[in-house]
Amino acid sequence: MKMTDTFIKPMHPEGRKFVAIFAAVSVILALIWEPLGWLGLGLTVWCYYFFRDPKRATPTRDGLVISPADGIVSLIEKAVPPAELGMSDAPLTRVSVFMSVFNCHVNRAPIGGTVKAIAYRPGKFFNASMDKASSDNERNSLCIEMEDGRQIAVVQIAGLVARRIVCFTSEGSALKTGERFGLIRFGSRLDVYLPDGVHPMVNLGQTMVAGETVLADLTSKEDARVARLD
Repeated sequence: MKMTDTFIKPMHPEGRKFVAIFAAVSVILALIWEPLGWLGLGLTVWCYYFFRDPKRATPTRDGLVISPADGIVSLIEKAVPPAELGMSDAPLTRVSVFMSVFNCHVNRAPIGGTVKAIAYRPGKFFNASMDKASSDNERNSLCIEMEDGRQIAVVQIAGLVARRIVCFTSEGSALKTGERFGLIRFGSRLDVYLPDGVHPMVNLGQTMVAGETVLADLTSKEDARVARLD
């Protein structure tokens, strides 16, 4: 890997128009007052990094559920998947990953399979780290069915700053584990609903890397892990 690869990351096409807008505003600010131009330049660089889309090394072993988002595990609890997906109404283990405005916001499939359903629902824009964000905020939900018939729900949730959920896939499409399927602009959260009886291998406060961090193992008999925060 080249040294420049550490700092210069590919940008997702979704961000090009925003970076262009930020850059244009920066030029105008510089003409008004030079210090404002430098401020605008800093915000333009931030916008570029917000839409960064780095390559990820996704584990390929069958049965591994991978984090769909960069960020911090903010909630682990039992909850019923979004009703609009038509899945079971029995509570499942839900793992929530909160993305700040400094995280990469490209979302990746937690498991490989067929997209059985996609359901968008408008809503409010509470802080995405809050529990009620799952039920009250704007969201886009996907149901992914694996070859063995089991299903996993992954939900894109808009946050306090986010105002646009983007989904790149469609019903009936086949997704590979770690494949890019969406993006949320400017701060948000991803919820993953695990199949019944599957325990997460992550803990509250753990840092997640989309497409790389193992969130759960469908083949494991291990109990839910306990962690220590230092």
